[in-house]
Amino acid sequence: MMQTLTNISKFVVKYMALIIILVAAIALLFPAQVSAVAKGSYINPLLGLIMFGMGLTLKAEDFKVVITKPRAALMGIACQFVIMPFLAFCLVKVFNLPPELAIGVILVGTCPGGTSSNVITYLSKGDVALSVDMTACTTLLAPIVTPALTLLLAGQNISVDPTAMFLSIIQIVIVPIALGVLVNKFFSDFAQNLSGVLPLVSIFGISMILAAVVSANESQIMSVGLLICVVVILHNVLGYMLGFAVASAMGFTQAQRRAISVEVGMQNSGLATSLAATHFAQYPLAAVPGAVFSVWHNLSGAILANIFRATYKEEEPVKEEKLSAGVPVEA
Repeated sequence: MMQTLTNISKFVVKYMALIIILVAAIALLFPAQVSAVAKGSYINPLLGLIMFGMGLTLKAEDFKVVITKPRAALMGIACQFVIMPFLAFCLVKVFNLPPELAIGVILVGTCPGGTSSNVITYLSKGDVALSVDMTACTTLLAPIVTPALTLLLAGQNISVDPTAMFLSIIQIVIVPIALGVLVNKFFSDFAQNLSGVLPLVSIFGISMILAAVVSANESQIMSVGLLICVVVILHNVLGYMLGFAVASAMGFTQAQRRAISVEVGMQNSGLATSLAATHFAQYPLAAVPGAVFSVWHNLSGAILANIFRATYKEEEPVKEEKLSAGVPVEA
């Protein structure tokens, strides 16, 4: 049974982008039917489940990259919380987005990296240990950094409660991750047995989150679809490019450049969607940028991985030992 689930998990990881697109299309075409199944109230528990899966794959030694490669790790973390928020702010201004869309774009920019970046880094022949470390560190910093940056970038035009956001991130991100780490530490055999099916659970979770948001906001998405798609694509692609450019300018290895590029460009859009739905419910469109980003960055990540693999230089070693089949996938 477990082997069957593991094989299914490998299949859904391989076709992750297509599955995400299909879910979004069904939610747009049949919003009433989908919303009856994928309820908005499920968003936080589903995101917590995804974060618990992430915790199951983490150990204390996963943070050793900060010590063994401090320059690359710290620069990557800095890039994550500088480049993406800065791009979000600039795009909001350039496209003169209304407040309900602006807060959604800024939330995507201020959130930490998504764990799907770990899989894309692996497929890109990048430094997976560095990618996992960056994801873990930015996620642990998120309760402080995400509310602070959101208040800084959007607080002048929109009421932002950083304390409430802090508590939400602790509840739906940090607590589930901590539980996962504890289970991994004290019940390692159990965690190892689950590792093969974690991607399946994670993709199911993000698909349900996406379905809930898209089906609940179908009419609004259709009315602003082209504009928000342009903004999301620019945000994501420019994140890849600037992350790679900064890493190259710093003289990092090929594998490190790829890891930082992918990590910067791919966001925890599920968290952005959850925060938008929870704290900015007065702006129904605030959850739309996160939903669209969830669809797009998985597709663009797969494309980027193909490009990186095609341009890989064999003489530069790749650190692939950290990635296992158990690295969970999410938005």
